[in-house]
Amino acid sequence: MKTPLRWKVAQAVELKWWQRYLRYKPTDEYIQWKKDYWITFLEKIDVKVSPNEVVLDAGCGPAGLFSILNKNKVVALDPLLDAYESKLPHFSKSTYPWVTFYNKAIEDFESPFVFDTIFCLNAINHVADLGLCLENLSSLLVPGGRLIISVDAHNNEFLKRIFQLIPGDILHPHQYNLSEYCSMIERTGLKIQHKDLVKKELIFSYFVCIAHRL
Repeated sequence: MKTPLRWKVAQAVELKWWQRYLRYKPTDEYIQWKKDYWITFLEKIDVKVSPNEVVLDAGCGPAGLFSILNKNKVVALDPLLDAYESKLPHFSKSTYPWVTFYNKAIEDFESPFVFDTIFCLNAINHVADLGLCLENLSSLLVPGGRLIISVDAHNNEFLKRIFQLIPGDILHPHQYNLSEYCSMIERTGLKIQHKDLVKKELIFSYFVCIAHRL
């Protein structure tokens, strides 16, 4: 996969953001706070994960949903995992023995098995090749499997065009509205069955979409 310059810059900025964000946060307190956050998040979007499900946490970051799925077979991947482990005391792969970690972009990930549930949270706006990323996520699902994906979607068409032309949000190389994201997801053979508005702000709204593979 070719990596656009804008994506490379976004990845470097992403790492710096995490370093600044976590600088003064005690490690154990932050990890527990994040676990509580994910439990509440799943309750809010009414998603349950049964112990027999094989789960992929795609674009997991240093404190992803993988942290609370200790009864599942879990794969977690992120192209910055090695950097997080070396530069952030808040993340160590050995803390999560139930997880198999891959330092890979979603677009480049290959798996010998498929997944019942894929979470792609706070990640899709960051990927290098959005179309390839969504195609790969769809192909990694079992028939009937579900993709739970979040997007930061533009509220205003004019501002969306400005952000596409000028990198006003360097962390997010992709700038689309909800309808456009949903169309791209469904073009991969998935069917969106639920859309949940989690948080509405001036420029972006944060949505969680649940799609199933046909």
